[in-house]
Amino acid sequence: MAYAAVPNASLWVRSEPFTSGVLPVPPHPRLNFHNINKLVLYAKGKGRLGFPKLSYTVWKHIACNKLQLSEDLAWMYFTACDTLSGRTAAEQLDWYSKYHSAKSQSEKDQLKNQTSVELFKFVLLLYIQHLNKISLRSSLISGDEWPLRSRSPSPDIEGRPSTPTGSKNLDEHSHLHFVLQNLTEMLDLLVEPDSYSLGAGAAEKSLSMEAMQGLSFLIEGSLDKNRIVKPLHDIALQQQIQAKCGYSKISETFSVKKLQSWLRSSLGTNPFGVSSCIANGRRLSWPITGEEKEATSGRKGKIATNAHFVTDERLARAGNKLIIMSQVCKQTVVRMSPTLEHSSVKIHRCHQSFIYLLSPLRNVSIEKCRNTTVVLGPVECAVHMNHCDQVTLIAVSNRVSVSHSQLCTFHLLTPTRPLIFSGNDSLIFAPYNTFYGRLEKHMTEVGLAEQPNVWDQPFCVGPDHHDNMALAWEIMQQKDFYMFTVPFEMEGDTKNVPGGVPSRYQKSIKLKEKQVEQWQKMVKEAGLSRDHRKQFQALVESRFQAWLSESGHKRELDGLATASTGSKK
Repeated sequence: MAYAAVPNASLWVRSEPFTSGVLPVPPHPRLNFHNINKLVLYAKGKGRLGFPKLSYTVWKHIACNKLQLSEDLAWMYFTACDTLSGRTAAEQLDWYSKYHSAKSQSEKDQLKNQTSVELFKFVLLLYIQHLNKISLRSSLISGDEWPLRSRSPSPDIEGRPSTPTGSKNLDEHSHLHFVLQNLTEMLDLLVEPDSYSLGAGAAEKSLSMEAMQGLSFLIEGSLDKNRIVKPLHDIALQQQIQAKCGYSKISETFSVKKLQSWLRSSLGTNPFGVSSCIANGRRLSWPITGEEKEATSGRKGKIATNAHFVTDERLARAGNKLIIMSQVCKQTVVRMSPTLEHSSVKIHRCHQSFIYLLSPLRNVSIEKCRNTTVVLGPVECAVHMNHCDQVTLIAVSNRVSVSHSQLCTFHLLTPTRPLIFSGNDSLIFAPYNTFYGRLEKHMTEVGLAEQPNVWDQPFCVGPDHHDNMALAWEIMQQKDFYMFTVPFEMEGDTKNVPGGVPSRYQKSIKLKEKQVEQWQKMVKEAGLSRDHRKQFQALVESRFQAWLSESGHKRELDGLATASTGSKK
């Protein structure tokens, strides 16, 4: 008699909840295991308002009255979970439309109170905030000086060893280590309360199917060498896997003891993480143009992707399709392509460059870049900037955050308050100032509308923030505002900045236009002879070319001509 082979399940920790859901600061001291566990018990006691979906009303009461979190921070955690849980673009657009149409703050509060997220997913999101918790004990064991700077692999595209500085939010090895180290407490947050009353200790603890679905927020896997990716609960219900993970058909629950043993033996490296993309990804030959000496010195930027084995759109929109750009220096990149669509983009160590990524995106991280302009298509989840210097970001995004950066400018269209974490200086926030033909179509695809837009309401987050942190940022002065033109044509219906430019900045634009008209009128009425006009024109062109070279715009213009020709592949 032949028996079917038992499939070997490979499991891994999903990157997106950590990269987009974990704040790059130590968590609030009251956001500990004990209080998160009390949240679960309290929510279940509230009936349908708390379980299986947690209403914002219940969470706000606990967060503000019990945990002493600010209401803005409570709402930020809640919306982060909602976004990462798979709310459709149509649902998000509908909610934003209702919120913007609300005529009073009480109506807006009522709309917030009607929202809900899955309880187990939310408590796990709160728990993994401890990824960035400062630990004296771990610092002593590792021999590192305390307080320890946050770290990440900062990987090289060609697979050389990673550097020790950066943000561990981007490091899938840190994610796996965190889950394995804290798996017992994470499962205890999801345990059925009735299982404690059985009197047999940990061996009798059990998890419901709702708890397993919540755990799938952090863990997924495959039974066929990653050809088909499934959430954890679907894999656990496979006939040949049920005994390993302790599933009981009678009670429809999972034994915590067996489940934990199975998870520890099956969890491995994320095949869709940064390291895997570097090791097994495909090198992209995007047109990258710059100064001749850069192109011939072997320092041309490196770009890799795993898009060739992330062909399922569901997988891509769960943050698994990656594009990594590294060391693009004194060059121009222009892209709008299917490979780019709904990908999570890592822009790393790019200097004195101009980067245009004009497709709908999932997430974007910009790390250790300087003197660079980044223009993005609409970003469905979040953009985070870290350790950057003199970077200009022009973006439509569901959320924008920045840490350890200075002299950076943000032209934003965002429905949530920009988050300012630790270590920033001289940040400038300004209204969104550009458009391209397909912009509004791309915004609809990712669930973003022209309103609400709170680009001018930054929110400082972190244990070291206090009143004078406001000195780290300012709103752009009217005289410094300008319109940014995407310098090539594209088909589409968008002809203006979505939602328009605020009236006070429109006045500045009109003033500059008037100054140009006055200049043209003065030249016309100067009565110059033909020879004088030629001399004057030559002088103006000479001064203009000198300004282009000094400002770096000549390099941008030279690069655009070549880069845009292959931008759609």
